[in-house]
Parts: sequence; structure tokens; C-alpha cells
Amino acid sequence: MRWLVTGAAGFVGSHLVDRLLDDGHEVTGYDNLSTGRLEFLEGAGRNDRFRLIRGDILDPAPLRDALHGCDGVAHLAAHADVRFGTQHTRADLDQNVIGTWSVLEAMRDAGVRRIALASTGAIYGDTAVFPTPERAPFPVQTSLYAASKLAAEAYVQAYCEGFGFQAVIVRLVSVLGERYSHGHVFDFVKQLREHPERLDVLGDGRQRKSYVDVGDCVRAMALALREARAPVEIFNVGSDETMTVDESIGFITARLGVEPRIAHGGGERGWPGDNPLILLDCSRIRALGWQPRSSIRDAVERTVAFLVENHWILERP
Repeated sequence: MRWLVTGAAGFVGSHLVDRLLDDGHEVTGYDNLSTGRLEFLEGAGRNDRFRLIRGDILDPAPLRDALHGCDGVAHLAAHADVRFGTQHTRADLDQNVIGTWSVLEAMRDAGVRRIALASTGAIYGDTAVFPTPERAPFPVQTSLYAASKLAAEAYVQAYCEGFGFQAVIVRLVSVLGERYSHGHVFDFVKQLREHPERLDVLGDGRQRKSYVDVGDCVRAMALALREARAPVEIFNVGSDETMTVDESIGFITARLGVEPRIAHGGGERGWPGDNPLILLDCSRIRALGWQPRSSIRDAVERTVAFLVENHWILERP
């Protein structure tokens, strides 16, 4: 198959590009490089079955051109930093809602009917059901990011109903691993390189989340793409483990060999829209034969090692 991957130069997107190429597919990467890194695609760039187009998903003409000859779209381009949603209230709307609509319209024009959407476990908000299954009721949304991803899912499902699309939606927990370029491990490593004697932490440190290694994540996505048959298939992807913020600090500081003074900001939420607990029921994707190969601790430690070895990521705006 020939896949178009939006957000191809991003953290998860670049790993999915590598996975699809390893599986024998042809891949067109599409990225405006606003947050993506060309360095993440160096390996893919040496493959004759890969090409990269620099373009924005909100620009319909180059997007339609990029879709020529494609069989499906893996849509990973997104505004992905939940923390700053209330400071930049249009970002989630533009990139995650209108951007998804733009991709769907370009697909409709190009006659491409298959899409995979990277969504988030944050759409379950402050659920009372743990582990949280795909059919759990949605409570009030707690962040603009989660609200925009839920809207994107709804648009994808409506296009499946209205135009005969086939969709795979994967709701991810936080992803860790090589090429990681934003999130709490990134922030903590950056802080500790600048002032190893002190670490400022949002919240009380007891927020508990499930995480998944990026290699495990893209294996799950590739498997779902291969096995899905229904018009809309939705899969949670995460581990059965959880980790508190304070536990992650222990892994990070041990790996860096520092003993900072920890300054907690207090409160059960690290930022507006943060969910104190995220733990997904991943039995649907496990039923296809998937299970994570890396523990959360292994994923954290590899993430730290990658950031230390590639400190330019910490220094580049």
C-alpha cells in the first residue's frame, strides 16, 4: 500500500513512517516542520519508497496533490501540547479540528477512503471507570486539546457514515521513547541540565498515568491498520502499568546522577485540563495479539538517554 503520513517529521509520526517502510509500504510524509524535525526522517530519507512533502494540512491544494496515488492516510499532524490550550485557544481548533476536516476533504476529492487517526486517552476526561474501555461514557471535557480530538474523531466517523470511508482511531496514552520532543520528561531533563540542584514540578507529584513506549505504540497502530475491518474501529493503546510524576522523577534523576531539591507547585492537577489519573482498558488491541514489550521505567530511561545524547533537541526552540 501507499500511505500518506501527516505529521511525518514528528515524534510518533516519524516512527510510524519507519514502521510502514519496514512493513514494505510506500510512504509519503507530509509535514510543515513547525514542530517536526528533519533529523527524525534521516533513516526514512535513505529509502527509495519514501518521499517528504513540506506542506500544511490547512492548505488544500498541496495536500490534494500529495494524496495522488495513495491508498490511505495516517493522520498524526496535530497541536499536541495540552498545557497551553487556554493560552492559545485557536491552536487546538485550527490544527486538530479544522485540520482534520481539511484532510478528510482532500481525501474525498482525491478518492482516498481509508484513514487512521491518532487520538488521545485524554478524551475520557475525569472518568470514574478504570481501566477505561473504548465504550466508556464521556464526562465533561477538561481541556481544549481533548475536546478538539473528540471533535476530530466525530468528523472522521461522520465521513465514514456519509462518504463510505473506513477508519481506525487509536486513543493513545502519553508516548515515550527516542525522538521524544515535548512532555514532562523533556521538561524535567531540560530543567536539570540548567540547574541540577532544583526541580520545579507542577502539581503535587501524585498524578498517575499510563505511558507507552513509541515502538510499542507504532506496532499497535500498524497491527490495527492491518486487521481492522469495520467502517470505524476504535482502539485504546497503553500499558497496564501506571507511574506517578514523583516516580518518574526518581527514574530520571537516577539516570542523570543528580539529587535535586523537589519543589512541588501543589494541587492534584499539573495544569488546567490535566487528568489526575489515566489508565486505559486495552483489551481490544490485545485481542489482536499486541502487548507492550517495554516497561514504563525502561521507556523513561531510554527517553532520558536519548535526550542526553541529542541535547540539541533541548536547546532548539
